[in-house]
Amino acid sequence: MGRVDTDAALDRIRTSCTEATSGHDLFERLSDDMHDLVPHDGAVWFGVDPATLLVASPMRIEAQEESSCDAFWHHEFHVPDTAQFVDLARGPEPAASLHLNLDGQLLRSARYRELLRPQGYEDELRAVLRTGANTWGIVGFMRDAGREPFTAEEVGFVGRSSALIAGSLRGHIRTLSPWLGSARSPGLLVFDGCGRVLSANDEAMHWLRELLGPEPEEPSAGYAGFADVAALLARPELQRRTSPIWALLSRARAVADGIDNQAARLRLRDHRGRWLVLHASALTSHGEGSSGSVALVIEPAKSSEIAPIVIEAYSLTPRERDVVGALASGDTTSEIAARLYLSPHTVRDHIKTVFEKVGVSSRAELVAKLFAEHYTDRAHADLVHA
Repeated sequence: MGRVDTDAALDRIRTSCTEATSGHDLFERLSDDMHDLVPHDGAVWFGVDPATLLVASPMRIEAQEESSCDAFWHHEFHVPDTAQFVDLARGPEPAASLHLNLDGQLLRSARYRELLRPQGYEDELRAVLRTGANTWGIVGFMRDAGREPFTAEEVGFVGRSSALIAGSLRGHIRTLSPWLGSARSPGLLVFDGCGRVLSANDEAMHWLRELLGPEPEEPSAGYAGFADVAALLARPELQRRTSPIWALLSRARAVADGIDNQAARLRLRDHRGRWLVLHASALTSHGEGSSGSVALVIEPAKSSEIAPIVIEAYSLTPRERDVVGALASGDTTSEIAARLYLSPHTVRDHIKTVFEKVGVSSRAELVAKLFAEHYTDRAHADLVHA
């Protein structure tokens, strides 16, 4: 791919990012683009929580065996390998290919031996979609055996596309719908070491249906306990939507085994755009360490959970975030100036810039848009807007 081709290709990516109306629409458009620009036979597209790199909506999976989902996340969290997403997120380059990284010695990769080759793939190009230090999505492209491996030019092009795509993906967080449901208790599920549901409380089905979205068929009128939860999670047509759950369970087991030290916690939106929090913890067996079982809790996100990601979505600078925090606390311009060691004139400039970025014209509207509209229940939202 020469310079002219690269410029034209980036323009095509930029157009798709500009015209996309949602995260899912963005991935659909980019998939069409990338099939032409970087030909491939299979792909995965995931939005991620920038705080944890755990998968969240939107998601798009192409030409992948449904049974590979659990194994995919197990390898990502448990099995050391080259070009893992967490390493790309922290490294200098956002994209890499398996063939180039291993100088063609693909059998050195467990991911190739156990995931790619069994599905007929011979090379993989993967990338993180990041703006600055924040990763908002991950993508992987696979090529069938018998085709040429990905070239350095193709890897470089995907890497240069990273910030463009990430900026658009981040922007779709601004379109979140307010929380419209009523307050409910958290849903609790317990999984065994094989991913089977051992038990669940009555709220678990409610939260799973909110998380997974409308079922292909109308659910039964009654609720027969955790057997219904197990049946829902086992439905093959919902495999793509349950991917965040399996990723979270795998992270929890990795933490219990001492392989990972990040929290097994994920913030993501349900099918109506409302923020939920999922957190998982491996259970112990009679004080003898992990039994392989994992408890999963699903509940609405609190302001402290979602405010950082929402503020980041508006590209506020660290100083502008400080000003927003002070405004949310009710501080006057003079009080903000004293707290941040700035002149009142500088504070007013920061406030004006924040208003322009967020698209508001008053302090009350700012606080409502950044916080209340993104996660609160109807009563709280009505109160703030009043």
